[in-house]
Amino acid sequence: MSWILFTFIAAFSQSWRNAFQSQLSKTLNVTGVTLARFLWASPLALIYLVSLYQWQPVELPTFSGQSWFFLIGASVMQIIATALMVVLFKQKNFAIGAGLAKSEAPVSAFLGVLFFGTSLTLLGWVGVLVGGVAVLILSCPQGFRSISLNTAALGLACSSAFALTSLWIREASLSLQLPFPHRAAWVLFIVILMQTVILTAYLLVKDRQTLKQMMSKPKLVIMTSVASFVGSFGWFSAMSLQAVPYVKTLGQVEIFFTLLVSYFYLKESIPKKDIFALVLVGIAAGLVMWQ
Repeated sequence: MSWILFTFIAAFSQSWRNAFQSQLSKTLNVTGVTLARFLWASPLALIYLVSLYQWQPVELPTFSGQSWFFLIGASVMQIIATALMVVLFKQKNFAIGAGLAKSEAPVSAFLGVLFFGTSLTLLGWVGVLVGGVAVLILSCPQGFRSISLNTAALGLACSSAFALTSLWIREASLSLQLPFPHRAAWVLFIVILMQTVILTAYLLVKDRQTLKQMMSKPKLVIMTSVASFVGSFGWFSAMSLQAVPYVKTLGQVEIFFTLLVSYFYLKESIPKKDIFALVLVGIAAGLVMWQ
């Protein structure tokens, strides 16, 4: 049941990372906010990997062509997903943007079953669908008609990109012939390093001004990276142990943390109807934990 603990760690950390990114999005462009997620996370991932080998030495991994496909695909897709989420933050308030992005769970269930050989129990499917309904309620503060077609399309694209990222991360981890914590740590480090290199190189060539702006906000950038590393550590570990749809459905408890952060840190109001959605999230979490 370790995947449950890792998922709660990830959900709590990700709610703070989203809040920090929401703050950064007010002064930085999409690429800068996206890089803030990865910039200082890769050194932390390397420290974690080295510490793991000091604690429990094992052999180094052998990466097949398939492993590299999953690693590179996950790295690029997560950059796209994060950029889309930042665009959502710029269109709607923080809680709505995060809510639209969290429809990832049902999307990952359908993609997993269709293309990745994932199998879900009946209770698992019910939990995923109940969680999806909760996300829709939270994403529509004035009813379903209140969200524009453009925002809905962005939300679906964002959640689909995150879902594909998660599925590829799990496949990359399973392709390595290593014990659980080591394979998850290798995938974590390589994916974050690739993302940092790609985005930093792009900004050095195309937009050095954004890098200068990031350096003017070191505290917020570091907090974003640290929260991102802890969140990714939780997600990568959980998805190495359990099927992605279950992890992401349980991970919707992030919505509870997000609403708390939205209310106390960002000073945004929370509609009373969201309480019902939170009850549904609780039901969905219970179903996937005990399926």
